[in-house]
Amino acid sequence: MAKYRKLGRSADQRKALLRSQVTALLYNGRIITTEARAKEIRKIVEGLIALAAKEKDNFETVKVSAKVPRKDKDGKRVKEVRDGKKVTVYDTVEKEIKKDMPSRLHARRQILKVLYPVTEVPAAAAGRKKGTKKVDLVAKLFDEYGPKYAGRSGGYTRIIKIGPRKGDAAMEVVLELV
Repeated sequence: MAKYRKLGRSADQRKALLRSQVTALLYNGRIITTEARAKEIRKIVEGLIALAAKEKDNFETVKVSAKVPRKDKDGKRVKEVRDGKKVTVYDTVEKEIKKDMPSRLHARRQILKVLYPVTEVPAAAAGRKKGTKKVDLVAKLFDEYGPKYAGRSGGYTRIIKIGPRKGDAAMEVVLELV
């Protein structure tokens, strides 16, 4: 017996399909797909959430000083003339950052192997690059889902059958995070 469903696709197509649906599930919280796909996606998502829950508190907070360019009221960099050249003015700012411990860093990289990068596009700027922002799904896993599911030992997803699809009568389900 096979350890996974082949879903009628070659290995690279199957991996891409599962990665995209796992990314969509973690970004949106629920997706509608076929039953066979949902059961495969569930295996991957459960592992990622378990990893995030295990490593959720495994970091240290470090204070660092950073040079940040000074900006004017329009958001443009302030420049001043030194020795006949225009030079950007920098301010030193103290920041607190989270520094991952080695096991959390490894978990982060394991999660990044599975997830695709997500770019959020506002409705007003549809089709334009300006105004888009990258979503850090790994941070969402560690900061949101990790603490939420820390008390649970598995069973982070739920499959609800919604009936056969009209075109090919494949059983459709809603896969959602509990």
